[in-house]
Amino acid sequence: MHARTLRWTSLTISLLSAACPAGVRHDDPTVVADGPAAAAGPIEHRAANEHATAAYRWVDIMLEATGREVDQVGARPTIISRQMAIPMTAMFDAWAAYDDRAVGTRLGGSLRRPERERTIANKEIAIAYAMHTTLVDLFPRDRAWLIDRMREMGHDPDLVSDDTTTPAGIGRAAALAVLAYRRDDGANQDGRAAGSVGQPYSDTTGYQPKNTVETLVDPDRWQPIPFDDGKGGTFAPGFLTPHWGRVKPFALARGDQFRPPPPPVVGSAALKADTDECIAFNGSLSLEQKAIVEFMRDGPRSTGQSGHWLQFAQDVSRRDQHDLDTDVKLFFAVANTAFDAFIAAWDGKRHYDTSRPWSLVRHYYGEQPIVGYKGACQGVGTIKGNEWFPYSPRTFVTPPFPGYPSGHSTVSAASSKMLELFTGSDTFGAFAKHEAGQYTETECTTAQMQAKDGKPDTTVSEARTIVLQMPTFSATALMAGISRVMGGYHIQADNTEGLALGRKVAEASWPKYQAYFDGTAPPPR
Repeated sequence: MHARTLRWTSLTISLLSAACPAGVRHDDPTVVADGPAAAAGPIEHRAANEHATAAYRWVDIMLEATGREVDQVGARPTIISRQMAIPMTAMFDAWAAYDDRAVGTRLGGSLRRPERERTIANKEIAIAYAMHTTLVDLFPRDRAWLIDRMREMGHDPDLVSDDTTTPAGIGRAAALAVLAYRRDDGANQDGRAAGSVGQPYSDTTGYQPKNTVETLVDPDRWQPIPFDDGKGGTFAPGFLTPHWGRVKPFALARGDQFRPPPPPVVGSAALKADTDECIAFNGSLSLEQKAIVEFMRDGPRSTGQSGHWLQFAQDVSRRDQHDLDTDVKLFFAVANTAFDAFIAAWDGKRHYDTSRPWSLVRHYYGEQPIVGYKGACQGVGTIKGNEWFPYSPRTFVTPPFPGYPSGHSTVSAASSKMLELFTGSDTFGAFAKHEAGQYTETECTTAQMQAKDGKPDTTVSEARTIVLQMPTFSATALMAGISRVMGGYHIQADNTEGLALGRKVAEASWPKYQAYFDGTAPPPR
């Protein structure tokens, strides 16, 4: 079977309308976008790295630790962003002790070692103990698994050194300093913060939804949405971490620093148009669009946008054949930018508390007929507004928190801009292969997936493999943002304001990262 290649250039952002994106069938994924992206050559997303640095390999371990926790407790993208930012910061701080100029975020240049000790071997040891110390703290359930990974990386997990003249002691000191700083940063990792219910990461703001699962009292406000529990019943998750906008950012001054303007409200033409756009997408998704939705949704073991953009950063590492020093700096910058972007997005979500399309479609259309997605293997057809569902499994209908602004859009725009600033170019030149429907319609044929009014579409290709082209970082962020509108999780206002917010976060943050790299950052406070 042939794969289909979906080309993304600045001109294909006609996706912002309800029109289908241009998709062409092509055998060769080396057909990247026109222009500068082609110069870098095609880079396959998440391909094997035969020359991975220690930093790259530790990112893989961190991503797997996150995926394992998602298996246990479900996806918690805000928490995940912090679980990635802390180890990446500790890794950078440990590495900085062996750099000529860089200074750590918590201990400044106080750990600096003499030039003769600034070897790759010492850097790798310091990084290992920084990563291991932080990961065990953040993923205590997987302590035994992490100990095994430490041994696989060639280090003794039983060595606990406070001697900061040794790389192991430096890694541990860097980690403990970052962990201590983050212990009371507002995330409530230990569940001991005032106002919380005593559970790790529980809310400290006393949030209560205006609407119930059964009754939409105020269509402008968020409504808990029922999920199938996989056992014949339903449950409705509450707002995930409503307090996250109050968490101390890394580079931003505060969560509300770039708070977006008020969103459109019921009664405005803008909100009705945005809702109708969601319905139009939902009732006409092509296989290519379904692949985009699922690829950016990132599947059942999703490590969130923080993890996804760290994987894109790994693509850059392979593309540019990074050394250890460059990888450490890149992963540090991207992880913390994503962390700050989540904080900024959650400030807006908590402040505006807006509805998701699931509620808005029901508000506007109720018992009226519309065209929508009918479920796995059923394609689209006429349904009632009250029967409308996003293109998503019934066990995870929509992320459990308000819509405005979109976290996907905010974090993607921030991370993409940081990659552009770090590399000095917007060029990406990557591609990803995705089996359309693999997370949503696993057992369905393409004809069933594209059925209309109960009739399978026998004209559609049997090929499910879609090749998604990502010529630039910014185009990849736009793809992530529009995927949430196409999927039915967000209205367009959530997306566009999220993209704008994310770019502001990265642009304001970049000078701070540069100051840590070149040693001009002020002493830690």
